[in-house]
Amino acid sequence: MPNHRKKQENPCRHWLAAFIAVIAIISAFSLTVSAQDTKQEKFKSPEDAMRALIEATNTNNTAELLAIFGPEGKSIISSGDAVADSKARKRFVAAAKETLKFSKLDDNTVLAVIGKDACSFPVPIVKSGQEWVFSTDDGRQEIINRRIGKNELSTIQVSLAYVDAQREYIAKDRDGSGVLQYAQKFRSHEGRKDGLYWEAAAGEESSPLGPLVARATEEGYSARKPGEKPKPYHGYYFKILTSQGSKAAGGERDYIINGKMTAGFGLLAYPAQYGVSGIMTFVVNQQGIVYEKDLGPRTEEVAKAVTKYDPDEAWEEVK
Repeated sequence: MPNHRKKQENPCRHWLAAFIAVIAIISAFSLTVSAQDTKQEKFKSPEDAMRALIEATNTNNTAELLAIFGPEGKSIISSGDAVADSKARKRFVAAAKETLKFSKLDDNTVLAVIGKDACSFPVPIVKSGQEWVFSTDDGRQEIINRRIGKNELSTIQVSLAYVDAQREYIAKDRDGSGVLQYAQKFRSHEGRKDGLYWEAAAGEESSPLGPLVARATEEGYSARKPGEKPKPYHGYYFKILTSQGSKAAGGERDYIINGKMTAGFGLLAYPAQYGVSGIMTFVVNQQGIVYEKDLGPRTEEVAKAVTKYDPDEAWEEVK
């Protein structure tokens, strides 16, 4: 398991990921601001620095956030998931308002300690002359690792939920054709049950992906509108695969026979922004074993070209 995922057992992971959302605001705003225009704000005390950060985050004050973190904040880009960013900002503010203490590392360095779990804020506040500033660069890698680990763990669970949903779907004749088949799409056409999710009528059994969609809706995610680009879920895009290659168990074959997907199913999940929202790309098929591989900086291009479930020896089983 990659180190950035092992760290997620830390109880502080929930709001640590929230800081990414703060930086996301900075990045979106900073696209229109040159480095010469960005001067980092200094504060009379660490307490003043944190108060300013909490207030700016709570009000989504992009100009103030950019001033608080300075030019270094521009090098950390958005997670690519607006819903997750918004939710994370709220968690951060709530934790900071709940409890805020300070831990002195030395005469020139202080860490803010936030929330009931007493989690150290990843960006230290350092002394500059007689004033204090956030040392954004010092906390950057930890921030990115936390976000990536959280997203990857979520994606593994979604991949397994997809397997369960497909197994539930094929257990019944969904279209009256007399053929038991897997779903070829995530969302059904209106009034039909040709996808893993449909809006169940009162008293009707939930669709296979109903529970997952319900959770996503509660988090603030919404269905993609016609013509709208795909939206990442927890920093990842998901793609159904309808065939497998020669390296897969059983050899090369199409899952679709006579228009019905009866011979298996596959799923590919890849990060919305490589190195920012995730690193690993994941695949799974009807056997229910999730594999992962780092496709590198060209992840999006490579993933979009994938049409078959075909993990070779370079793909590792997720433990």
